[in-house]
Amino acid sequence: MKIYTRTGDGGATTLFDGTRIAKSDPRVDAYGEVDEANAAVGVARASGVDKDIEEMLAEIQRDLFALGSRLADPAERIADRVTKIALGPGDVARLEGWIDKCEEELTPLRRFILPSGTPAAAALHLARTVCRRAERRMVALAVLEVEFLAYMNRLSDLLFVLARVVNRRAGVAEAEW
Repeated sequence: MKIYTRTGDGGATTLFDGTRIAKSDPRVDAYGEVDEANAAVGVARASGVDKDIEEMLAEIQRDLFALGSRLADPAERIADRVTKIALGPGDVARLEGWIDKCEEELTPLRRFILPSGTPAAAALHLARTVCRRAERRMVALAVLEVEFLAYMNRLSDLLFVLARVVNRRAGVAEAEW
């Protein structure tokens, strides 16, 4: 399989249902932002986080691939048997469980904090903001699957909490605003 196809040279791309659309289409923008969020999570994952956080981030990357696939499939042509693209309420609950567990390590926030600290924490904060942008693009696309929006919303919360955990474990104080 060649990496280049030349089919997108004219500014169009093909969705899973075979539809050709402009690369500037809101749907392409939405799944492109999810792809960028996935890459940002990859940067955070590669920046030296503890094994438990690395495992969470790896699972999140798989989820984001599934979400991007679903956004690129408006006619829902991917077979139901392809379970790796499933994303639902259980995945949102998993993120909530991780948030709750991580918050046990943290002191409650009393002020806003500046996105900073260790390189890994800063990468997690950046991933959080990219995740929020992807969520906004999905809202603009009028994605009706509530679990997709809930997943992105919870994911950005988790990335914020993980950044705080990384800083705490490294002994780096949070910079309050």
